[in-house]
Amino acid sequence: MNLLIVEDEIRLRNALANNIPWDKHGIEVVGQAGNGAEALRMIDRKKPDIILLDVQMPEMDGLTLSRHLRQADPLLKIIVLSGHDDFSYAQEALGLGIMKYLLKPAGDEEILGTVLEAAEKLRSELEQRHNEDELKMKWQLHLPHLVNEFVQGLLNGKYENWEISQKSKDLHLDLHEDAAYAVTIVDMDPISESDNRFSRKDMSLLQFSLSSIVKETLASIRCLVSTTYTGCTVIIFQVNREEEPQLALQKINALTEKLLFTVKSCLKLSASAGISGMTGSLADMNKLYVQAVRALQDRIVLGHDLAIPYRAEQGSDSELTFQPNHEKTLEIALETGDGDTALDMLTALWNGGMAKAESVDEIREHILYFTYLFVGMIQKQGWPVREVAGEDYVYFHNHSELASKEQIFFWLQRMIKAYLAYAGQRRKSTSHGMIKTILSLVENEIDQEMTLHAVADRMYVNSSYLSRLFKQETGKAFSTYVMERKMERAKAILQEGSRVYDAASAVGYRDVSYFTRVFRKYWGVTPGEIRN
Repeated sequence: MNLLIVEDEIRLRNALANNIPWDKHGIEVVGQAGNGAEALRMIDRKKPDIILLDVQMPEMDGLTLSRHLRQADPLLKIIVLSGHDDFSYAQEALGLGIMKYLLKPAGDEEILGTVLEAAEKLRSELEQRHNEDELKMKWQLHLPHLVNEFVQGLLNGKYENWEISQKSKDLHLDLHEDAAYAVTIVDMDPISESDNRFSRKDMSLLQFSLSSIVKETLASIRCLVSTTYTGCTVIIFQVNREEEPQLALQKINALTEKLLFTVKSCLKLSASAGISGMTGSLADMNKLYVQAVRALQDRIVLGHDLAIPYRAEQGSDSELTFQPNHEKTLEIALETGDGDTALDMLTALWNGGMAKAESVDEIREHILYFTYLFVGMIQKQGWPVREVAGEDYVYFHNHSELASKEQIFFWLQRMIKAYLAYAGQRRKSTSHGMIKTILSLVENEIDQEMTLHAVADRMYVNSSYLSRLFKQETGKAFSTYVMERKMERAKAILQEGSRVYDAASAVGYRDVSYFTRVFRKYWGVTPGEIRN
C-alpha cells in the first residue's frame, strides 16, 4: 500500500517518513511533498493509495488539495494531521470525505494505526467492488468476439494501415492514427501447490476475472483491453503524442503497479505484467506487443507480483512481425523466450520438408535452408554465430559431418536451446549494467538525499522492479546499501579530523542532530567519539 506524506515542516516530515516502521506493516512511503501544489504534481506520477497531509501549507492548503483529489479518485484515502483544533476546519474536512482528522502532536502509534485502518478500508472497498457475483455475471457477458479477434490481429501485425483504420471504424473503436500507444500484458502468476482454494483447472476462470478487474479499474483511462488466445490480458494504452515518451511510460508503470495491487486485493492471488519499452504508432503495435511479452518472460528470473518494463538488449532492437507460417512463428518464439513453441515449430518445419527428403541432394538443400534460417535469426540480433553455437558451430560450415537425419535434427534442437541460453545471458548482462550505473550514482551523489523512488524515476523504471532487481544483483535492499555507504563515508571523514557538521553534510544530512542519532544507531558510538 503506497503512502504520500504532505507536510511543510521539514523536520516533522522527515520524522513521519523515517521514525515510523511503515515497511513492517506493508506500507511504502512513495514520496514527500512540502505543499499541496507539489503534492498534486507528484500524485500524478506516484499513484498513492493513502495521503497523510497538513492543513495549513503555502501555495495550496490541505483542504484545497483534498477537493482536487476527491474529484480525481474517490477511493483515495486522506488523513489530516493538523495543529488547528478549530471545529470549522474539522467539519469542512469531514464534508470533503477525509477519513480522519488528527491533531498535532499525535503519537507515532496513533498515526500508524490510522494509516493501517485506511489501508484496510481500501482493501475492503476494492473487494466489495469486485465481488464474486459480479465476476460471474461478466463471465457470461464477455467482450464481443469480433473485437477481440481484431485486437489479436492488430497485436500480431496482421493488418495494413488502411485495414486498421477501416476495422476500427466498423467496430467503433477509439483508435487514432496520429496518437501514440504503449502495450502492457498481464497474466496470473502460477498457483502455489499449497493453495487449497484453486487448482490449475481454475486458471481460465481466474484469467477471466483478471480481465474483468482490469477493464473495470481502467474504465476511465484511454485504453483498449483484450484477451490473448492463451488467456493473458493485453492493455493498449493511448498516450498524448506531445508527451515525452519516457514520462508516459513512467505513468503507465505506476498505473500497472496499482492495477496489480487491485488484482491481489480482489482475488487473493498475484499477477505480473510486462510493459513495452517504448511508445509507437498503430503500425508499431506488433513491436510493442513483442516487447511486453519479452518483459513478462523475465518474471521467471525476478519473481512474481511485479510490473516489469522491457529493457532493450544491444543489437536486439529489430523489426518483428508475426506471419501465419512456421518459420516466422519459430523466430518469434525464440525472440520471446518460448522454448516449447520454438521446438514445436522446428518439428513442423522438419516434417514439412526434411522428413520427406529422399535423396542426398534434397537433404543437402534442406541443411542449407536450416543453416541460413538460424544464421539469419542470430545475426538479426547482432550476435556472433560462433559465440551462440559454441561446439556446434562446426556444422554451419562443414555439412559433411552431419551423417544422418537424426543427427541433423538433434543439432537443430541444440541450436534452439543455445539461442535461448545466449539470450538469457544477454538479459542478465543488461541487468548488471543497470545496477552498475546505480552504484556509480550512489557514490557520486552520496552528499544528497537518495531514495529508491527518486533513482527509479531517473532510470525510467518502476520502483518495485528496481528494488527486486537491485536485491537480486547485490543481495541487499537499496536503502540498506545507501545507508552503509553513507555511514562508511561519514566515519572515514570523521577519522580524518573533520567536524561533525561537515561529515553530516558530506553524506546528505542537513539536520546534525538527526545525523548523530542515525550514526550512533549504526555504529554504536557518537560521531564525536569517532572523531576524538
